[in-house]
Amino acid sequence: MRLAGAQSPDTAALFRLDGKRVLVVGGYGGIGRLTSELLASAGATVVVAGRSPEKADEAASEIGEGATGLGIDVADRGQAEEGVKAAAERLGGLDVLVNAAGIERHGPAEDVTPEVWEEVIDTNLSGAFWLSQAAGRVMIDGGEGGRIIHFSSTRGMVGGRRGFTPYGASKAGVNLLVKQLATEWGQHGITVNGIAPGFVPTPMMEQAAGDAPFMQMMRNRIPLGRFSSPLEVASVAIFLAGPAASFVSGEIILVDGGVMASS
Repeated sequence: MRLAGAQSPDTAALFRLDGKRVLVVGGYGGIGRLTSELLASAGATVVVAGRSPEKADEAASEIGEGATGLGIDVADRGQAEEGVKAAAERLGGLDVLVNAAGIERHGPAEDVTPEVWEEVIDTNLSGAFWLSQAAGRVMIDGGEGGRIIHFSSTRGMVGGRRGFTPYGASKAGVNLLVKQLATEWGQHGITVNGIAPGFVPTPMMEQAAGDAPFMQMMRNRIPLGRFSSPLEVASVAIFLAGPAASFVSGEIILVDGGVMASS
């Protein structure tokens, strides 16, 4: 097939990341680990980062493909900044930041303590900004643009009776952060986007759900009639990091089986 006004594209190349230098924070657990593996398999050189340097190193060694591990606690501004710098020095620059780091705490809003509120906001929202700021500086100084991708959640768009007040507020903040940074940094060739899954049966989310009736209720709300797999979520990062998404910025891509469309 030949596109009007353009050369016939190499379809596979639209989703290749050969030569790209990528930092995945939260890259050794759940969806983050799978994202790290997919990015490496697409040709990227990946630094896998998270709170535990040991887990990051272990994941990197299993991924192979030149991957290395790095310890970063995103809730600590200094660690976020120094970690991004260290990754960029190790990689010889930074083309893509993927932030999959996050924590979830649930319970009635009237019972949320200052400690729980601050823990969730510091990790999920403040951490997202500190990482973005540090990566943005590296990308702006490099003069070659870049991609920033945050994992968000449908919980940042609607309320839920289950009680996700700190988590939902943090993800709503991430969604606006994506749009604001995309607006500011577009002039530097930097795209900023988010991926918002619905309920994905990862260990963290199953622990948050807590019971079979709740799981069934969540499944019944999904028009496609099933939960997504972690792969169906992580694969969106390949699209956003690659050439196919070069003109996509400021978007929160829903991966929820139609839940938000039908709410």
